[in-house]
Formats: sequence, C-alpha cells, structure tokens
Amino acid sequence: MKAFTKYSGTIIPIMHNNIDTDQLIPKQYLKSTEKTGFGDYVFDEWRYNQDRSENENFNLNKPQYKTGTILITGENFGCGSSREHAAWALQDYGIHVIIAGSYSGIFYMNWLNNGHLPIILPRDQREKLALIPGDEKITIDLENNKVITNEFNFSFQLEESWKTKLLKGLDAIDVTLESINLIKEYENKNY
Repeated sequence: MKAFTKYSGTIIPIMHNNIDTDQLIPKQYLKSTEKTGFGDYVFDEWRYNQDRSENENFNLNKPQYKTGTILITGENFGCGSSREHAAWALQDYGIHVIIAGSYSGIFYMNWLNNGHLPIILPRDQREKLALIPGDEKITIDLENNKVITNEFNFSFQLEESWKTKLLKGLDAIDVTLESINLIKEYENKNY
C-alpha cells in the first residue's frame, strides 16, 4: 500500500445523505473480484441517462468536477450491502479522500483497508467545502489531521492505529509481517 501523508486534489460535491453501495456500484456490475474496471460504473444510475449518455446535471459529469479526487458528501455514506466493490469503484474512478458526516461501518473499514482516507466533518464545514470552485485544490494533511483550503483550515480525527497504518502505507499483511520474528519464535517453541 502507498503511504498517505499529504494529498492535494480538487473536490466533487455530492451532498446527499444515505448514499448506499447500490448507488456507488449497482449489483449488475459485480462480475469480477479484481479491484479495477469498476470506475465507469460508479454512481451509474445518477451519472447516466437511460441511453447511457452522461447526465449533465450530475456533478461527476460537470466540467468543473470531472477531474475531482476528493468527494464531499452527506451523512451515512456507504450504507447498504457490505460489498467492497463500492470502495474499489470509487478508487478506480480516481477518488482518494471522502469527506462525509458519517459512514456505514463496513464501508468505512473497506475504504481504509484499501489505503484511502475517510474524513468526518460537521455539515457546516462540508457545506463550505462543497462551495469551493472545482479547479481550486485543497490539501489533506494526515500528519496534522487538517483539511486546508485557501480560506479554511478544518481539523479531523482518525483512530491512531489507522493513522499510523496510512502514514506508513501498511496493510493487514504488512502489520502481521512486522511481528514475523515473534511468529517464528512461537512456531519454533510450539511446533
């Protein structure tokens, strides 16, 4: 996993509450266990018209947000089924950070386990972020727990163990391998 310390990108505001995993990646596209190939289907039902043309009223399709990589959204993001494909679809599209009011527990863990940062901020702060022009970069500073814009500086919290894993770029296997000597010692004593 790649280490996450600071990240700068532009926003995509989708300020709906209760965006579920069926909206993030509809069930008809869950035909692979690879982590790639899902980006074209993220927000599929909102993003495309019946004829598969782009819905020009949906923010992902608006020119000012087409290159955004930081999603600003509502409460209870990622609710619904436990599909990890939802995290993969957002990742494959190019989203690196999600800023929401709250998350479904399973989506939150899937997003973290894929090396991405889920930030929780109050609604008034997210509303201010959602108004930032689509070409203005904001910075996410994980080391100092800050969301930094030209005008604002918001603080967020992340459990220290997850912060350490992201800062060091460690996944579950890497964390286990940090204890390889203790594992070998235990195996030598007991087997």
